[in-house]
Amino acid sequence: MQKAFGTMAKKVNQRMKELRASSNLEVMKTIPAANCHELKGDRQGEFAVNISGNYRIIFEPDHDPLPLKEDNSIDCIRIIDIRILGTEDYH
Repeated sequence: MQKAFGTMAKKVNQRMKELRASSNLEVMKTIPAANCHELKGDRQGEFAVNISGNYRIIFEPDHDPLPLKEDNSIDCIRIIDIRILGTEDYH
């Protein structure tokens, strides 16, 4: 972990533990420091959590079909599986 992420290794490890421990995606949204949020534009349907000022862990729900609310937004309470896409500074 240290070799791959350097000074961000501790925070990456912490976020990964939080993601594993969360029973659903809505739980991640209750962790202020994680700042779990849905991305927009060409990354719609993907989510991110903070690991540093600009760096994020990017992931997507691993559900087929994707659980949606009546308004067609993603139902985060029903998201229980995710697929990690990577870490990046997309700003």
